[in-house]
Amino acid sequence: MLSYELLNLGNIVSKEKKYAIIDVETTGGRASRHRITEIAIVLHDGQRVLDRWSSLVNPETYIPAGITELTGITQAMVADAPKFYEIAKEVVERTQDAIFVAHNARFDYSFVQEEFRRLGYTYMRKHLCTVRLSRKAFPGFPSYSLGRLCKRLGITNEARHRALGDAMATAELLGRILAKEDSQASAHEMVNLGIKESLLPKNISLDKIHALPEGCGVYYFHDASGEVVYVGKSIHIKKRVAEHFAKKTDKARKLQQQVHEITYELTGSELIALLLESYEIKRLRPRINRAQKVRNFPFVVHSWINEQGYRCFGVDQVTAKERKNLEVISEYPKLGHAKNAVERARRHFELCDHFCKSHAPKSPCFYFHLKQCLGACAEQEAPEAYNDRAAGALEYLTNIFEEDFFVLDQGRTAEEYAVVQVKDGNYYGFGYLHKESQEEGPEALEGTIKTYPGNPETRRIIQRFLSKAKSYKIVR
Repeated sequence: MLSYELLNLGNIVSKEKKYAIIDVETTGGRASRHRITEIAIVLHDGQRVLDRWSSLVNPETYIPAGITELTGITQAMVADAPKFYEIAKEVVERTQDAIFVAHNARFDYSFVQEEFRRLGYTYMRKHLCTVRLSRKAFPGFPSYSLGRLCKRLGITNEARHRALGDAMATAELLGRILAKEDSQASAHEMVNLGIKESLLPKNISLDKIHALPEGCGVYYFHDASGEVVYVGKSIHIKKRVAEHFAKKTDKARKLQQQVHEITYELTGSELIALLLESYEIKRLRPRINRAQKVRNFPFVVHSWINEQGYRCFGVDQVTAKERKNLEVISEYPKLGHAKNAVERARRHFELCDHFCKSHAPKSPCFYFHLKQCLGACAEQEAPEAYNDRAAGALEYLTNIFEEDFFVLDQGRTAEEYAVVQVKDGNYYGFGYLHKESQEEGPEALEGTIKTYPGNPETRRIIQRFLSKAKSYKIVR
């Protein structure tokens, strides 16, 4: 993907400009689905307006009646208006070297970014939200909507819900905010994501932080020799990396001392980011990482049928050779995790404590005397009845999936799916598929997969994701 930041485009105003105040009108509320119908850019130096420009935009799609009622922009008005690609260079030039400012900047910025993304370009600017600034400058107001703020502060807006009218009102609001004591400092802090330059590593500048993507993926911190010292994942890489350097913790100090370069891999899907982070931490063993640093899962829960016919469970630390002779049902990085899992199963399914340990004595267990064991250890419960409950515990303790399936999640762009495969009960790998592909069956999906090693951690990652996330699709 090319970047408009790298194109040698001229500047239409002097370098003195600091803020490009943007407002867009759209066909709806989601940048990935809806389009821009009007855009305005007001250039401001913090005290006065330097220039202003606006244009209707042909969205190449239907404008809903409710949007027309709100904005007054009709299908006929945009029929002969330029399409976004025809004004894209104008937008780039007018916002070059300026801070992108909007009231609810996430909304306007996401729409402009998405329009450039559809053209195959990356649009990136430092940005500032006047909603957030207003909350700091005017605490205690009942509402921080643009209309309510204008009314309370006496700002005239001659064209509400039109791009230029709202952009000019936002420019006036910005000027009033910046005129207040400490507001310049607040704006600087927001633009720079809360980072003080003094807290950054010597080789990492604010410009490098701002150049990081805002998408989902995995990021790597390298030392001066290129070695990876930390791996992390985030749904917003730039914001998460900034948070590392905005804190004054022991870990932040280590990062400040050791980080020399930052690289990243976009995944689109949070599930893939989690899985890739887990894999990379185990592969690279970065010295600053604390979570997931265990490469192996040496503690296993295994099961067997004893001489009396009762199903038993045990926890042991075993070698790879010993594991082959056991019915291993789950693996853990720490002994306490494995024991806690078995203890939860014992309580929930009213199992005998003796039959939940690798080496059980022959006398009745402690819980039999508390009437929390039904008496298998005292020969007061038949193996058949006991094993019915033990079968439930076996299923509870097993981390392995019972069927093969694919998870289809959001890809790196709006035009592709991220694909995660579970095969033979284990995580198998991930890949990407273009949404316009004619084939979405299992064979086509498997053809996209790059294999990665699975382990109990990756299975738990997938299980947690499926239980909490909403926007994914399962192909069995």
